[in-house]
Amino acid sequence: MEQTESGAAPPPLGIGMVGYAFMGAAHSQGWRTAGRVFDLPLRPVLAAIAGRDATAVRAAARRHGWAAAETDWRALIARDDVQLVDVCTPGDSHAEIAVAALEAGKHVLCEKPLANSVAEAETMAAAAEAAAARGQIAMVGFNYRRVPALSYARQLVADGRLGALRHVRVTYLQDWLVDPAFPLTWRLEREHAGSGALGDLGAHAVDLAQFLAGEPLVGVSALTETFVRKRPLLARTGAGGLAGGAGSEAYGQVTVDDAALFTGRLASGALASFEATRMAAGRKNALRLEINGERGSLAFDLERLNELSFHDHTEPAVTAGFRRILVTEPDHPYLEGWWPPGHGLGYEHTFAHQARDLVHAVATGTAPTPSFADGLQVQRVLAAVEESARNNAVYTPVPVLEPASAPGSASASAPGPASAPGSVSAEAPTTPVPSPSS
Repeated sequence: MEQTESGAAPPPLGIGMVGYAFMGAAHSQGWRTAGRVFDLPLRPVLAAIAGRDATAVRAAARRHGWAAAETDWRALIARDDVQLVDVCTPGDSHAEIAVAALEAGKHVLCEKPLANSVAEAETMAAAAEAAAARGQIAMVGFNYRRVPALSYARQLVADGRLGALRHVRVTYLQDWLVDPAFPLTWRLEREHAGSGALGDLGAHAVDLAQFLAGEPLVGVSALTETFVRKRPLLARTGAGGLAGGAGSEAYGQVTVDDAALFTGRLASGALASFEATRMAAGRKNALRLEINGERGSLAFDLERLNELSFHDHTEPAVTAGFRRILVTEPDHPYLEGWWPPGHGLGYEHTFAHQARDLVHAVATGTAPTPSFADGLQVQRVLAAVEESARNNAVYTPVPVLEPASAPGSASASAPGPASAPGSVSAEAPTTPVPSPSS
């Protein structure tokens, strides 16, 4: 475990969170844990949590350790004890809340995907750029970058262990929508979610591909499909809960995709393929990827997240092959704060790592990754996928940002291996050197 160098507590960093469901719980866990595991220059304080349902948000505050509860996110932003706003709401409110928080002088963490449209993401990226000039930090929450095995995979790619990249393959498969009686939740409505499996799962796949490769996607060819087009409407129960599913009389239209399948080309010419679905029976959270280069290959499976498979193609063929790397050594990313070698981590630890990196960015004034510009780049890829699918899979270019504002360009001085020119932010974490808090 990391040790605090002095007995004095670091200055507080007041956190305010908007949203308290699945991601709210996960982020709460991260904020509660980070300062107890890592030696941070600022001490995260769970100041307040906001949600529209007064009873539910107060219960969430008690359960997750928040000092206060608000029913209006504007009141949360206005609080003097909140210096950082964590946005864990559905995508249709990301832009409004994040921009308001930045304009109020707060740092911001926003869940992925950054927005529901390119236009919203552009507005958010512009607000983040303006806020950066005032010393504020804005980061988007692609937590899978913080899986130690994937951070280490990025190091191997950046160190040239794979050589020039040839192929990137990513699939993200779940099955929670297989049952046609599953009710129509907000994740199945375009006005709230933006897209379906594409934005929910495909956003992670796109970000990981660009992060690991260290370069952006420049074009895609795509198919999408909605297999179940009507689902039972949710209804309020007498106890204030929700009911729906088999037996519900009213049905509503599903307005997002159930599955997305697309190919792409990276800036270097490497080819990429992606599949995202919530209709793959038997697959609970199957995020899998493989990268092939001229000198070797990497493979990863989220359901075995402490392991990374690595093949060194420069070794003699008689002994070469994929080797299993157990990513639990103290020299692996983030592992300096955890358990002895061989003691694995889990999904929830990625949020503690996310909080750790963001706190260091706030304290040092270092541009964080993934930035809002990185989130905008992912949003442009998702938009190109949808455009291609509407046009019968025609190849669709992804707009390229100018070099001065390319995703990650502001973080060229951040710790970690260098990326290819014009690449997206793709640093691998190192142990930061704490500096006086801002």
